[in-house]
Amino acid sequence: MAGRIVVTGSSGMLGGTLAASLARSGHEVLGVDLRPHPGEEPETPRAEGAPETPGAEGASGASGALYATGDVRDTALMTHLVDGADAVVHCAAALPSHASAEIHDVIVAGTRGVLTAAHRAGVPRVVHISSTAVYGLPSEVPTTEAHPRRPVDPYSRAKAAAEEVAEGFRTRGMCVPILRPKTFLGPGRMGLFAMLFEWAEEGRGFPVLGRGDVRIQMLAVDDLVEAIRRALRAPADAAGDTFNIAAAEFGTLREDFQAVLDAAGHGRRVVGLPAGPTLTALRLLGRTGLSPVYDRLLYKLLADSYVGIDRARDRLGFEPRLSNRDAILRTYEWWRRDRRPERGTPARTGRTSRDAWRQGALSLAKVFF
Repeated sequence: MAGRIVVTGSSGMLGGTLAASLARSGHEVLGVDLRPHPGEEPETPRAEGAPETPGAEGASGASGALYATGDVRDTALMTHLVDGADAVVHCAAALPSHASAEIHDVIVAGTRGVLTAAHRAGVPRVVHISSTAVYGLPSEVPTTEAHPRRPVDPYSRAKAAAEEVAEGFRTRGMCVPILRPKTFLGPGRMGLFAMLFEWAEEGRGFPVLGRGDVRIQMLAVDDLVEAIRRALRAPADAAGDTFNIAAAEFGTLREDFQAVLDAAGHGRRVVGLPAGPTLTALRLLGRTGLSPVYDRLLYKLLADSYVGIDRARDRLGFEPRLSNRDAILRTYEWWRRDRRPERGTPARTGRTSRDAWRQGALSLAKVFF
């Protein structure tokens, strides 16, 4: 479908990549985020005759998209911004590194604000970006969409609650595709992956829990963007469902991390650590704020974690092009070329996936690898 599309969370890695991709394809795109879009001019004059909108500052971007500063929880503002749109893609969220109350407010109240605004404005379709985190820590793999939501922490509980909000708007006649992506990678992604890239570049090995032989499925952001595009243009009776989105080809955690160490060219290896003692130490460091690794991630790394994507294949025609290895190596290549920090540059806070998270006490462990 061609037309006007509003993308929330457009200053984030996914939202920014999606907005630029849609604009290049000829769509009229408006990105909305609380934070200014990276690399764009802070503001451009409002078109003559356009209404004043408190809290929304227009900005044109080099990508061809337009950007506005706004809070997805502000239903009145969002109603104005989505008016006349053919579709909305709701990417805005708060990461697990945020405070629990903020996670719930941004994810749940934000989803309700966006969907209420779209419903009031008569927008026929809203693609809601959820997460496979809603499954919690499932023992059943591959995990299908039929698996119950069993959230285990503030982030997964908020994502599950936001899905319930989205499902409620389906009953009002709105087409609301819900996409549940695995962890996605690509240019712009930092977070904890920046720690792997930094250690590899410095000629160090990298630790994994146990033998590292668990299969952890990920996803290339380009493939996630393609899935969103398919959800935008598929017939409503096919699109109005819930879909896992993930790579079709993936190896073990040891294999994927070793690919980065090999690309660094220092001959270093992935190092297995005793799972029990290491898990206890990391949980303690996380609770004292000395490590950015949160509990759900720790436990997810102890068992196979992958989902089935047959529904997205059958109903959306989605077929991922890149493997885990492809996605992580492309991200590493981008990091080496464009985002490798200068020595002594302080890490950012980890408030977004574009930030390299502070390693805390983990940075001291580098001497052992």
